[in-house]
Amino acid sequence: MIAKSPNTLLPALAFTLLAFTLASPRQATAQIIDKVNKNLYSETANPTADIAAALAQARREHKRVLLDFGGNWCGDCQLLDIYYHQSPNAGILAKNFIVVHVNIGHMDRNVDVAKKYHVPIAKGVPALAVIDANGNLLYSEREKEFEHTSPEAITAFLNRWKPVKNTAPLKKS
Repeated sequence: MIAKSPNTLLPALAFTLLAFTLASPRQATAQIIDKVNKNLYSETANPTADIAAALAQARREHKRVLLDFGGNWCGDCQLLDIYYHQSPNAGILAKNFIVVHVNIGHMDRNVDVAKKYHVPIAKGVPALAVIDANGNLLYSEREKEFEHTSPEAITAFLNRWKPVKNTAPLKKS
């Protein structure tokens, strides 16, 4: 039996570990790319009409409206949308919010809508605002809070701003 010296095994082991390490990010990146919605922020949508429709639906369903300002070119906006679709965020969103994506172009479209809801898109996107079913502003982003976010931060945000449901039992008279 021929014994291999550690000097020949170490480079082979290092090469093998490097190959596995490099494969994982590629696979993860491929999975993320498959989930990207390249038309997340519609070029032809009318955000004023979309918000009005969302408010009507929110009143019927006792939900809030989440305004998501961004652009299709924005990687962090795309990542935020992926986080929206992950558990538990997808369930929290479906149960508590109507999401309206507002296309800001290259910081030159629907600026009036962002201004109305006090969202400083000039500081960057994605930028979020939450309004209640009556159109009252409850939250608007100030300092690029969602530019480099995590699924857990989105969960905390959604839980913080979801409507409070009345769970007390009805009293019988």
